Amino acid sequence: MTTTAPDRSLTRADWEKLPEHRCKTELLDGELVEMQMPSMAHQDMSAGLFLALCAAAPAEMRVRYAPIDVHISDRTILEPDLLVARRELFLPRGFEEPPLLAVEILSSSIRSRDLIRKFSWFEQFGVQHVWFADPDEPSVAAWELVDGRYVEAGEAVGEETLVLERPFRVEITPRRLLDD
Repeated sequence: MTTTAPDRSLTRADWEKLPEHRCKTELLDGELVEMQMPSMAHQDMSAGLFLALCAAAPAEMRVRYAPIDVHISDRTILEPDLLVARRELFLPRGFEEPPLLAVEILSSSIRSRDLIRKFSWFEQFGVQHVWFADPDEPSVAAWELVDGRYVEAGEAVGEETLVLERPFRVEITPRRLLDD
């Protein structure tokens, strides 16, 4: 992970001037953070979740990979690994409204940031559902926004199957997401 510390806090206007072809980059409280290339296990889990979500999502929803910007505030722009939103909410460079589902696939180098800071930003922004997938364990934990706070909707580890009814019916078996 590379952090760029400019002589001032960056804003969305600065973000929009960045080159279009860049690595996965986020603006976190005005600080530009570039991510390392993900591991093969990370990519396998991402692909498995993408396929499962595409198969389960209703026609009015779209499932997309990063990089796709979620504009939390003028100083915070996140790029979830996967997200699901109504088709009409997609803008040319991302979202200004909360997606229905944000999925973060954990990496050892940024695990605590995802589990603490991003969790809080998604909650404050009003993202209805957030999942954290861990390719090392393997596991998937799902959270749902209820009365402005996240409550755990379910978790599965290894060969366990997570069955969720919201945001739409989907079944996830974490171990099967990884390509061996």
